[in-house]
Amino acid sequence: MDSQVPPPPTSSLDKKLLEEALTHPAYYKNNNNNNNKLRSYQRLEFLGDGVLGLAVSRHLYQEHPSLGPGQLTNLLSANVSNEKLARVAVRHGLHHYIRHDNNLDDSLLHEIEEFADEVSEEDDIVLHGSINAPKILADIVESLAASICYDLEFDLQKFWVIFRDLLEPIVTPKVLQQQPHPVTTLNEQCQKQGREVYIKPWREGAKHIATVYVDGVSIASDSSDQSKDIAKLNAAKQALLELSKSMPTKIGRLDISLGLNKSFEIEGAKQKLNEVCQKKRWPAPIYRIEKEEGQKYVCSVQIPIDGGLSIEGEDKSGKKEAENSAASLCKSGNLRVGTASGNALLYEPMQ
Repeated sequence: MDSQVPPPPTSSLDKKLLEEALTHPAYYKNNNNNNNKLRSYQRLEFLGDGVLGLAVSRHLYQEHPSLGPGQLTNLLSANVSNEKLARVAVRHGLHHYIRHDNNLDDSLLHEIEEFADEVSEEDDIVLHGSINAPKILADIVESLAASICYDLEFDLQKFWVIFRDLLEPIVTPKVLQQQPHPVTTLNEQCQKQGREVYIKPWREGAKHIATVYVDGVSIASDSSDQSKDIAKLNAAKQALLELSKSMPTKIGRLDISLGLNKSFEIEGAKQKLNEVCQKKRWPAPIYRIEKEEGQKYVCSVQIPIDGGLSIEGEDKSGKKEAENSAASLCKSGNLRVGTASGNALLYEPMQ
């Protein structure tokens, strides 16, 4: 890595301050003067963390007036995360200017080079990469932010005009929607289907391993030499792929037989269907009158999962009886997830 410093982002920025923002504590490893250690990026990184948080928060608040605090928090996290800031460092070549006097561990240097190689092949914004982002890269971006803000006498508006270009592209709500975290997506998908999911992390020597279990069955596993979180992320990606493949058959079949006896009891079927939906953590069934002729009613029941399913019952002399009739049809069939898109719920009579 080059011992020189990059061109200053502002004409007035002191070179010594820029050097401090890019100096790793290891630079002074062979120097016994403890005061020198104050000139590493650590103090500036502390300041830059707050500066970036405030500047990005202000931008998001003004740019997205319709978003609530939860959504703004998620956007802020995505824009100032280690993943995001480490990519900023690589895309602007800042990793070439880290001052360390050849005292950095070889393993850390290898991590930086491996991460830089992956980022160089990315075309779009990536929120959840498969390689761990070295924290040192995010740290120097934060310390650089602090040095600029300090030089501008903490004028946040002037700081943002300069630093925003470094952070581009800014993560937007659309990007967050397009790239949800795989672990979150896996949990939500299994919850919708009434399935239990568990990710078990473990270690084998220096390797981090994560295995995904759905309803107690192992469906995916992956590993990482870098961290437990990366292993879990990659395992969740594999699990989502496996679930999408098997959804129309084994994984997607959802038996909701109500267990009615041979006399085909219709009374109470609605209550039993509600109990099944609660157990599987599905939304409550929705009942609707489809036909009304005199004192005769035909009711349908819909379970609003993804594409939804609607089953129509038989003619009955009361609305309650019509609803029970629709619910009771689940006695003789199964609900099955799976069309070409894997979204819709279909009714399949038992053979």
